[in-house]
Amino acid sequence: MKTLRQIMRHGFIFTHQRTATVADACRTMTAHNVGIVAVVDGERLCGVFSERDVVRRVVDRRLEAARTRLEDVMTSDLVVADVDEDYQSAMSKMDQANIRHLPVVSGDRFLSMLSIRDLMRVAIEDRGAEIEYLKEYLYQVPPRVAR
Repeated sequence: MKTLRQIMRHGFIFTHQRTATVADACRTMTAHNVGIVAVVDGERLCGVFSERDVVRRVVDRRLEAARTRLEDVMTSDLVVADVDEDYQSAMSKMDQANIRHLPVVSGDRFLSMLSIRDLMRVAIEDRGAEIEYLKEYLYQVPPRVAR
């Protein structure tokens, strides 16, 4: 079973310092077509800021994006996954916490961000391989021989 280390895209991390503004984070999300940015204090992950946070914690409260700092509206109660965790465990965590993005860490080090879409792709690939194996077993289809 694949681990998050095998799935994550290295370098696919968009971060802002906690003192950055909501407007800065929204520009980053728009420019990179992502729904979330990691919020850091120095190099330490201290929160995330997502499209959902924009709606619930900025727009709904009528705050000004250019003046509101991320540390005031970020999600700081984080659910994270270890880099060596299997993808099904990570999907379960995401489902239980009702989240669409999962920070991947190794100890205290923030490595990557995975979306539920990233994990679903792996699940679909696994199911396809499993179906092919079962078809070959059930119908005793000889393995493909290279010619």
